[in-house]
Amino acid sequence: MDSSKAFGNGPLNITPDALAHEAMQVQSRLRAGLDTLRQVEDTDYGVTDKEEVWRDGKVVLYRYRGDRPPTSKVPLLIAYALVNRPYMVDLQADKSIVRGLLEKGEDVYILDWGYPDRSDRYLELDDYIQRYLGGAVDHVRRAHRLEAINLLGICQGGAFSLCYTALNPRKVRNLVTMVTPVDFHTPDNMLSNWVRNLDVDVFVDTLGNVPADMMNFTYLTLKPWRLFVQKYVGLVDILDDKRALEDFLRMEKWIFDSPAQAGEAFRQFTKQFYQANGFVNGGIEIGGRPVDLEQIKVPVLNVFAEQDHLVPPDSSRALGGLVGSDDYSELSFRGGHIGIYVSGRAQREVPPAIHQWLAERSG
Repeated sequence: MDSSKAFGNGPLNITPDALAHEAMQVQSRLRAGLDTLRQVEDTDYGVTDKEEVWRDGKVVLYRYRGDRPPTSKVPLLIAYALVNRPYMVDLQADKSIVRGLLEKGEDVYILDWGYPDRSDRYLELDDYIQRYLGGAVDHVRRAHRLEAINLLGICQGGAFSLCYTALNPRKVRNLVTMVTPVDFHTPDNMLSNWVRNLDVDVFVDTLGNVPADMMNFTYLTLKPWRLFVQKYVGLVDILDDKRALEDFLRMEKWIFDSPAQAGEAFRQFTKQFYQANGFVNGGIEIGGRPVDLEQIKVPVLNVFAEQDHLVPPDSSRALGGLVGSDDYSELSFRGGHIGIYVSGRAQREVPPAIHQWLAERSG
């Protein structure tokens, strides 16, 4: 009997020869990887020039500088989530939503929430939404002598932007939400199902601020095989490719560069959004003021990802039935929660679509 064919009749057609060949290829890549790693420099991020224009404590507002002056008359402010760093929208030259918007003529600002420490434990949602986001909006309004500006909220930053617009409708001209959770109780929202039964009072009273590593571990365990095993096994296939390895390391750096969460704001967000599903059921209060999405009358563009495991599409789609705007549009992107920023398709589709939508409504 030919040992090379002993296991070759099964559906995988695995033979000793094939296994030996695969082992030799892995060894070759590992050897090449040693040379590649010596060539890899520190993986940088945030490729587009920007300047600080406003600050409140640890929170900084930046204005991006494109290769040419902006043509848009109404600036666009980006508000990202608290749980990751905002440079995901400007990760590298060929993976930058910001660069795509600048090339279309948009005047782009971004809010950097910074890294909370123990002194920030008692920051509330009112601080993040009205003080920090509101302060940034007011600065851009004053700088451009405008009554209202365009606002782009991403993920949790989208939820903040919805609250801000509902409470300050005259300061936002057009609102774009991207992969933003609205209905937190859709059946396929695994994260919500986990958090819904959390005793958040005991959790925050015990920990104070929520450690960044704990938040990261929670998100990674939503897809354990893909994020703990598969991607690192796949790393072997690119060890001999310097550029691909640098891209991988840059993404890893972003994933694990996570701020801690200010305890009181985390408590309020968990209770009002994840547990009470306040956008749908009502009851959200920011600084003692009720949030009603019906008060959002400005044009709204809702961008969501069809394969998003963190913010399922139905969670975002719920926005259309809750806002009071007569001008509501949706953009469905074929990809996942991260792919909507960094994939090649995203670079081709997302910035042009946002720019075109804004241009039609900004004069």
